[in-house]
Amino acid sequence: MEFISYQNDTIASAFSCVSVFGCLVTGFIFGIFISYQNTPIVKANNRNLSYLLLVSIILSFLSVFLFLGRPNDVTCRLRETSFGIFFSVAVSSLLAKTVMVCVAFKSTKPGSPWRKWLSVKLSYTIVSLCSSFQAVICVIWLSISPPFQDLDTDSYPGKIIIQCNEGSDIWFYSMLGYLGLLAAVSLVLAFMVRTLPDSFNEAKYITFSMLMFCSVWISMIPAYLSTRGKNMVAVEIFAVMASSAGLLGCVFFPKCFIILFKPEMNRNTDLLGKRKN
Repeated sequence: MEFISYQNDTIASAFSCVSVFGCLVTGFIFGIFISYQNTPIVKANNRNLSYLLLVSIILSFLSVFLFLGRPNDVTCRLRETSFGIFFSVAVSSLLAKTVMVCVAFKSTKPGSPWRKWLSVKLSYTIVSLCSSFQAVICVIWLSISPPFQDLDTDSYPGKIIIQCNEGSDIWFYSMLGYLGLLAAVSLVLAFMVRTLPDSFNEAKYITFSMLMFCSVWISMIPAYLSTRGKNMVAVEIFAVMASSAGLLGCVFFPKCFIILFKPEMNRNTDLLGKRKN
């Protein structure tokens, strides 16, 4: 019997430690943002979206535990849909942040028609619609042909690989494809608005995070298809953790550095001065 076991595989302990460490770091950053919630750098790009993004990253790290241990029908259904929904919420939050930066800049002109769109309702609508569509894909997938536990006795002689069968490859790749579409749209839009004159414009950080996110999942797909057994699961776990760490590091580490070590840059006077320049 072959699967990623807590008792027999050191890699299971390694993945668990990294996942817990990622959750702790994300929680620490969440605490920093709560403590400094009224400062300009936290308020500038919709702090509620930042909170939602941090929660989705924590859930993405925790979803790693669904891939560890002996799989069964329940964990197979949860593992394949959970990371898709969690990452859809995260990428949708980044897309909403980028759209708000673009709208905020266009609305600065006198009489601009974009001013009516400058509302938190727009960002919440973007997150809700983009995430709901992914949720609908997963619900249809689970209703028509859900993932299930499968026994592979053909790949390696003398071994029975206990693994998760996706049930329907069409819906599995539809879920991944939609996630990739969201990431690509976020990447292109963030790249376009990265140079807008706003001292707290985080579009360039979103650009880096989406580049890393897309790179991880593009490289993951051929590796996923070319491996079998627990190595295939390990590839998927690595992709989940690497993309979660990429989102966390690229988007939040620069802000935390300013908050903790460059407080003079986290002031309204500094914001106004940079805008004048």
